[in-house]
Amino acid sequence: MDQPKIERMLRLMKMLIANNSLTVEEIADRLSISARSVYRYIDTFRQAGFVVKKVNNYIKLDSSSPYFRDISELIHFTEEEAYILKSAIESIDDNNLLKQNLKKKLYTVYDYKILAETTVNSKNSRNVNRLVQAIENKQCVILKKYSSSHGCDIRDRRVEPFSFTTNYEQAWCYCLEDNENKLFRLSRIGSVELLSELWGHEKEHQAGYMDVFRMHSSEKMRVVLKLGLRSANLLTEEFPLASRELQKVSDNEWLLDTEVCSFDGVGRFVIGLIDDIEIIGSPEFQKYLASRIKNMTYRCRAMMFLSDSFSTVIS
Repeated sequence: MDQPKIERMLRLMKMLIANNSLTVEEIADRLSISARSVYRYIDTFRQAGFVVKKVNNYIKLDSSSPYFRDISELIHFTEEEAYILKSAIESIDDNNLLKQNLKKKLYTVYDYKILAETTVNSKNSRNVNRLVQAIENKQCVILKKYSSSHGCDIRDRRVEPFSFTTNYEQAWCYCLEDNENKLFRLSRIGSVELLSELWGHEKEHQAGYMDVFRMHSSEKMRVVLKLGLRSANLLTEEFPLASRELQKVSDNEWLLDTEVCSFDGVGRFVIGLIDDIEIIGSPEFQKYLASRIKNMTYRCRAMMFLSDSFSTVIS
């Protein structure tokens, strides 16, 4: 099979997975092929073990098909993977034919925005697809058996989903129980049940902000850090999106000027590299770190005391 046919099959696979309202004729028009060719490709999918459904003349590739998980893992990127890949491609000279070929092949399946911004964890793909459908149709859903780390409970949540974080790991929803916008992690959702009830609070939907340390909130606090070479390298390795806000001062000195939603994320990073990072201004952040270090010191002393007492008892 030549490359154009493979590309068409991949595009067809994406269309059959992502869209529930395309007829064979509409698919043929989008792919610039005949309806007969579409049926031939669909038969190939069936022979390969995929489940093809037809409802009201609309064609869909069922995500429960064998091998679907493997393919999903191959053709999706995390936001950080996509950012690194995009940066690598864009670093190639514009006149280089290799750059154009790479972009053409990658964007055959995923357009530029999706490649740079989306991810779908295969184990959450069914829930993601249902949430996408709910958002498109402005439907309410029930997040079945949602495990809350804050409330320390597992229960159903009735919500209006309206947006995803850029890596599709979390969904912004208007919680009908608490009457406020909340972020729900996809990995903590047992399943998603679509309701016939439509949104009733669309004007109140508002996504919060997520910082480079993956913390989220509707509030922002500015933090400026001077990083050594070691901490700068570890920052971009652990939090690749931070590279967009990192400025090189010299070969061994970098400046991170960013807004954070909480001191918890950036605090954990700084404490681990305290000898290689200088805090510029940010008195509130300095107080937070001082308190954290004081508590850590107290706990260490308590543990040492218990250890010495235990040793004395044994001896």
